[in-house]
Amino acid sequence: MTTHVKNNQSGEDYLECMLMLSRQQDIVHRIDLAKRMEVSQAAVNKAVKILVEKGYVYEDGKHLYLTEAGKHYAENVYEKHCIIRDYLLSCGVSLANAEEDACRMEHLISEETFSMMKNHLHK
Repeated sequence: MTTHVKNNQSGEDYLECMLMLSRQQDIVHRIDLAKRMEVSQAAVNKAVKILVEKGYVYEDGKHLYLTEAGKHYAENVYEKHCIIRDYLLSCGVSLANAEEDACRMEHLISEETFSMMKNHLHK
């Protein structure tokens, strides 16, 4: 397992949000993150600074981009979210609860449990 920002829910949420925004629009701005995540500009500035220092994000003035490492990390977090959500749905959990629980669980789940869920869904 690659060492990332282990159990850093906030950082992972920002990366995942940037990934989703970049799939919907060509350019991601700080204000886009603030609106989507319902946080202040100051919170976004702090998070972006940390993510830039860790090599997950780069910026060219007002535009934000995921680095290859950041994109890979964000895609892994999003995959976990989707697998957990779909697994919970297959067990009869409502969509609203499955989404909410997946948002929390994606940051803490062990590789063993995640692999089990993924394998179960792909049978």
